[in-house]
Amino acid sequence: MNWPPLMGLTADAIAISLQEQTAALCSAGLSWLQLRDKSRSDQKLEPIAFECLVRCREVGCTFVINDRLSLVKKIGADGVHLGKHDSPWEEARDFLGSGFLIGGTVNSIADAERAISCGVLDYVGVGPYRFTTTKKNLAKVLSPKEWQTIIDTLGDLPVYAIGGIGLEDCKTLASWKITGIAVCSALYQGSDIGHNYHQFIKEYEEQNPEDCR
Repeated sequence: MNWPPLMGLTADAIAISLQEQTAALCSAGLSWLQLRDKSRSDQKLEPIAFECLVRCREVGCTFVINDRLSLVKKIGADGVHLGKHDSPWEEARDFLGSGFLIGGTVNSIADAERAISCGVLDYVGVGPYRFTTTKKNLAKVLSPKEWQTIIDTLGDLPVYAIGGIGLEDCKTLASWKITGIAVCSALYQGSDIGHNYHQFIKEYEEQNPEDCR
């Protein structure tokens, strides 16, 4: 798997539609998109998700959906990302089989240990790095010591920093032994999503050029 330096997440509480967000990011060159929508039912989200999937397929962008296991399987997305309050990781693997990617959220050292012991995850999102309003019931922001212990515990499992990440954080995060960053809200600030994406890639690449494409 060619893991990207940046995973982009859609935002479900802004005026720009999920399809418009996807189109803008795909046009900018995004190679991994997580569709995240906590408000719609699977039935209402399905046509939107399928449209986003088609756009991602056109540009070779990996397309995963947050939480919706049945929808992932039904439309043939590339995988699912599961938070701590979503379906258990092992049950998700049993349901999806080996042909789908599964990512999990890690908010503590105990979570990291479970991520390794379960043996079913392809990658993890670790955080939160900062406070963010994107997610309800946000876990506590991790301390530098907790970050280092978690990263060491996860070993070779691909690790993405998540939670309130802004452009100013790229320098610090690129110096850590992580695979990359996952960004949501900061991609949609202002009027040019593509420009925001390129700014993140440029800033991260300057610090960690070997990991960026």
